[in-house]
Amino acid sequence: MHELSIVQNIIGIIQSELSKHNITRVKSISLRIGRMRQVVPDALFFAFECLSKDTPLEGAEVKIEDIPIKGRCRNCHHEFILENWQENCASCGENQMDIISGKELEIAEFEGT
Repeated sequence: MHELSIVQNIIGIIQSELSKHNITRVKSISLRIGRMRQVVPDALFFAFECLSKDTPLEGAEVKIEDIPIKGRCRNCHHEFILENWQENCASCGENQMDIISGKELEIAEFEGT
């Protein structure tokens, strides 16, 4: 369950920013997570609930923006969403591509008082 280590890092990053912004309690956290990260949202929410207990993040709402895997064909430069790992370009049929999104794992923002 790599969600546990992801949540540990998220909590650490946000806690290091609280005093810089005069925040004592976090109300919400928005994350951008690419599908290639294979994060299970329920596992992430559970890990957050457990690890944030007795911290300024306890009870914060966690929102996840799911980022699809997007590729760009190396042959014709067509961009498309990949539904599976074995897809060929819908435009030219080639199977050589660069991944241009879907690897993200970012704290987009957090709000607090």
